[in-house]
Amino acid sequence: MAASLRLGCGRRALRFLLGSARGRRAEAAVSSLGRGAGCRGLRSTAWLWVDPIKILMPSLSPTMEEGNIVKWLKKEGETVSAGDALCEIETDKAVVTLDSGEDGILAKIVVEEGSKGIRLGSLIGLMVEEGADWKQVEIPKDVSPPPPPASPVSAPRLVEAVAPASVKKHPPAGKLMFRLSPAARNILDTHDIDPKHGTATGPRGIFTKEDALKLVQLKKSGKLAESRPSPAPPTTAVPLPPQAATGPSSYPRPMIPPVSTPGQPNAVGTFTEIPASNVRRVIAKRLTESKSTVPHAYATADCDLGAVLKLRQNLVKDDIKVSVNDFIIKAIAVTLKQMPHVNASWDGEGPKQLPSIDISVAVATDRGLITPIIKDAAAKGIQEISLSVKALAKKARDGKLLPEEYQGGSFSVSNLGMFGIDEFRAVINPPQSCILAVGRSRRQLKLSEDEEGNAKLQQQELMTVSMSSDSRVVDDELATKFLERFKANLENPARLY
Repeated sequence: MAASLRLGCGRRALRFLLGSARGRRAEAAVSSLGRGAGCRGLRSTAWLWVDPIKILMPSLSPTMEEGNIVKWLKKEGETVSAGDALCEIETDKAVVTLDSGEDGILAKIVVEEGSKGIRLGSLIGLMVEEGADWKQVEIPKDVSPPPPPASPVSAPRLVEAVAPASVKKHPPAGKLMFRLSPAARNILDTHDIDPKHGTATGPRGIFTKEDALKLVQLKKSGKLAESRPSPAPPTTAVPLPPQAATGPSSYPRPMIPPVSTPGQPNAVGTFTEIPASNVRRVIAKRLTESKSTVPHAYATADCDLGAVLKLRQNLVKDDIKVSVNDFIIKAIAVTLKQMPHVNASWDGEGPKQLPSIDISVAVATDRGLITPIIKDAAAKGIQEISLSVKALAKKARDGKLLPEEYQGGSFSVSNLGMFGIDEFRAVINPPQSCILAVGRSRRQLKLSEDEEGNAKLQQQELMTVSMSSDSRVVDDELATKFLERFKANLENPARLY
């Protein structure tokens, strides 16, 4: 307080001047200005010690490696309070709002909105404390804007990179190349004749024995020097590595371009590039890792939906609208509660049984597939599950899911029945050990007996479910028992309460 009275400054200005490293520079400025200069003189030199607060690209999900700046919600020069939204960032899962952790002024936007592929830890903006001259802020020398994404490798370089390493013999550039039959090669070597003086008449341009014998007759008659090779179509010289051009070979095989090369991209100009969002890139990466590292096992069962559909009709009369998928989620949760060994995950060392039953529900969005989580689903009623699914699905399609709403989960369900799919196999979402793929319901006639033992046809509403399980955690026997219990619970809705 005494220092503020001597300088003629308020507490706020003094806190700004003497805070952290800026305080040392402020003290030096005070001594250079003298005691009579007062706070007015200090304000005129405040820009000399402005130390900006760096805003870095944060990690907003466990699998996030880079993000996209969707929109800046503050402009340069605007005052920012702790907790205010600075910008919207698209992660590998959703669009998340980045909030400020400090009070101050947004001094400079380093990465403009719409920028993509910003690596974690990259500088995206600068803030200063209130009272500082934000217009004088410059980007720190030790931190530079993130470099632009590397341009795709050109097609010719890719072709060179995937060239078969087994090709050891190549002819020097500019010379004609022949494919010689064994007999023709022997004849030409014996009589020391160059095949370029002849014409290959065999299939696919092979120089045959008959072609070689014609050259021998021409040589004996002394007409070989006057003969001229037939005109060959012009060929484009292919640059070869230095080591490939070396090596002894009298009559090497020609380099015939293959019709197609597995793994080789299409030629430039024959396709249209489709930009991939962060979500789709992560989906592709995780699907590949799952199918490559997780031993998938599959089991399928048909469930009779007659009782569920009848119960739905009764609930509609009471103005309670729920879907078949809500009953499926509830049936999965109840079955997991009855069989806790299935409610487990693989953490790289072994299976770990999970304490909570959290069901991940696959939701298709414009940016890709995302799985919001119904927390503690076994303790929720059908109507509560229905409301949660609708709310989370809307947030997922709007890109407004919070990280805690899609991270984790112990069991996944993917339902394509509304798209007319009878049955399919889903890919496990690690570290979860199981996912249930649900097809559409279909009517089917079943031959049964009445009370008197007479045969009769009965109509059923059947639905096929297929469970993909991690064999390291849920073996075939355990998966079979789970499906049997799930089928019994779904076909008897009274067990779900």
